[in-house]
Amino acid sequence: MRLCVTYPLCAGQRLVLRTAADWERDVLPAQTTPTQAFFEVEFPLQNLELKPCLLDGETLHWARGRNYVLSKHEPERRLWPYFFGEERGQVSDLHQVEFEGQTRAVRVYHPPGYDENTLHRFPVLYMQDGQNLFFPEEAFRGHEWRVDETMDRLDQMNALRKAIVVGVAPADRMKDYTRPGYGAYGRFLAQKLKPLIDYHHRTRIAPEDTVVMGSSLGGVAALHLAWEQPEVFGRVACLSSTFGLMDDLFERIATEPRRKLLVYLDSGWPKDNYDATNAMRDLLLSRGFRLGVDLLQFSFPEGLHDEHSWAARLHLPFQFFFGRAWRAQRGES
Repeated sequence: MRLCVTYPLCAGQRLVLRTAADWERDVLPAQTTPTQAFFEVEFPLQNLELKPCLLDGETLHWARGRNYVLSKHEPERRLWPYFFGEERGQVSDLHQVEFEGQTRAVRVYHPPGYDENTLHRFPVLYMQDGQNLFFPEEAFRGHEWRVDETMDRLDQMNALRKAIVVGVAPADRMKDYTRPGYGAYGRFLAQKLKPLIDYHHRTRIAPEDTVVMGSSLGGVAALHLAWEQPEVFGRVACLSSTFGLMDDLFERIATEPRRKLLVYLDSGWPKDNYDATNAMRDLLLSRGFRLGVDLLQFSFPEGLHDEHSWAARLHLPFQFFFGRAWRAQRGES
């Protein structure tokens, strides 16, 4: 198996591998460039446990974080290690972004290694209700979604490809997330915020690498954005969403051409928009979406309509969109 390790090397530095076959022996690259090393490695059975290492003169630096575990089924065999940074992501200060007379607060989560391995580009997740995502002192009733902790833990588990998360606080929640106001909000995300994020951060800009996500009315706004602009937002997650309350999504999805999207839906039961979510699932199935392929839906017994419940199941859409196994199944890198 051919494996590519990418890192911005300085003079006198080179990349080697250490594997579970012999943790004391360097595996040398078969080919190198100034920023990449290509290794020919053999799988013992189904998985290969390894660590990239950086040789700086006579000093050996092991990649930070847990060991990588690669599977035979993964088509993408590229690693972007880091050797000196913290093993957790970083959340930015608040940025105020103005558009069409409205100002919205934005925070950006960068995954571990972002600042060090500057050759790595990332998919981006745009999340609504950004004030509830990262810090309890900002969140509704002090309950945050723990987005950064969940992303970091899934990374430690070797469960996903790393991603940037952009948390967007609404200017006026009822206006931004309902008809007709979500039209202007969609323009803000697509025409103002996404270009800013793509310019200032190392992003992957394709629709299949751009996810929009929200809960309750935020989930309605997310599906509106993806259905309205699938060429921008190719992935969408809607948690406990109030479909049909202050939107026209049922009518539009039933009558307009099918969009090329990947959709995640969920709800609690009994009082968490359970019926509306099931109705949206059935409508999408009638339009040709396939459960387990481009549509994933879960119902949670006793699930509540609150930040604590959404934080507890946040890992599911994260794995659906960014999970290494899911991406491998879809043939995505």
